[in-house]
Formats: sequence, C-alpha cells, structure tokens
Amino acid sequence: MPLEGELVILREEKSQDMPLLTALRNDLKTQAWSKTLPPDYTENMYIKRFQDREFSYDPQDGRFIIISRVSGEFAGTISYTGLEPRWSTTIGMMLDVKFWGSGFALDAQEILLKFLFNELGLRVIRLYTHSGNPRAVGLAQKSGFIVSARQRQAIFKDGQVFDNIVMDLLREEYYSRHPQLVDSLPALF
Repeated sequence: MPLEGELVILREEKSQDMPLLTALRNDLKTQAWSKTLPPDYTENMYIKRFQDREFSYDPQDGRFIIISRVSGEFAGTISYTGLEPRWSTTIGMMLDVKFWGSGFALDAQEILLKFLFNELGLRVIRLYTHSGNPRAVGLAQKSGFIVSARQRQAIFKDGQVFDNIVMDLLREEYYSRHPQLVDSLPALF
C-alpha cells in the first residue's frame, strides 16, 4: 500500500524503476557520496538487488519510489536501512534534479517520518550527509533533525574536503512538532 502526502506518493520499487534508479545513482549531482569516481552502478546491480529483496524480504530495510501526485512522474527514491525494531533506523533520499525546490523532498521525508514513528514505533531516526550539501542539511532541519555528530574533513568530493555530518530526530521531538498526532507509546523516562 503506498504512503501518500500532499505532493508525492511513496510506493514500492518495481522492476521498471531500475533504469531510473541507476541513472539517479550515477548522477554526481544527486549522489551525495563520491567515493567511486566515476560512479559505476549498473542497471544489473539494481536488478539483482531488487530480485534478491523480492524473494527474501528484509524487514530492516525499506525502499520507496517517490512519485509526483499530479503527473505520476518518477521523482526519486527514499529509504530506511538498518532498522532496529522499536528503536532506530537511518534514512536516505535521492531526488531528481528537476524536482529540487519543488517541496517534494520535504513531503517525502515527512511521509516517511510519520510512517517510521507512528507505524513502526521508532525512538530515533538518523541520517548522514556532509557539510558540502547544504540542501540536505536544511531539509533535515526543516523536519526537526539536529546535528548530533561531526567527523571533520572526512569526505572528499569535487576536489574539496567536507565534514561528515550525522543528524537525528528523537520521537518526542517529532511529536512536539506534530501536535495533531498522538504518540501511543509510553515515554522511556
């Protein structure tokens, strides 16, 4: 069942998404990390990952395709990985450049956060970015994430050195930003 927001719909990956995911991952503008230059992700790699998941559901990871509600166009991907049930996960997103500044990223992020806190009952959600990606830092801050760790000069991209940044959002912070939602889990402390 897809997750719906005001601007976007998050749906499961399908086999026909693999060429679009490959292109998105190999675009240096949408790929935040450039450890392998040039990017060498192949469509076959994505197909294998998709097929392996199809026959072996891994509840610790969830991958969604971001679709425009209006046009139905593929806009990007958002995911959670390393889920520790009822505790934490890490999220990540890649959005096609043509949708930057459209509000799609914030809408997709908020849909996923609501799912992770409300439906999966998580306590903390993390994300990783770097100091050379102010769009990602700003987007995270709009949803209430704060910088919780910084590794100085840990990322080399485009001939420059940046800090690796860890940001997180706690359950109580999320619900204080969304008073219309009821937190049905008891506080830990």
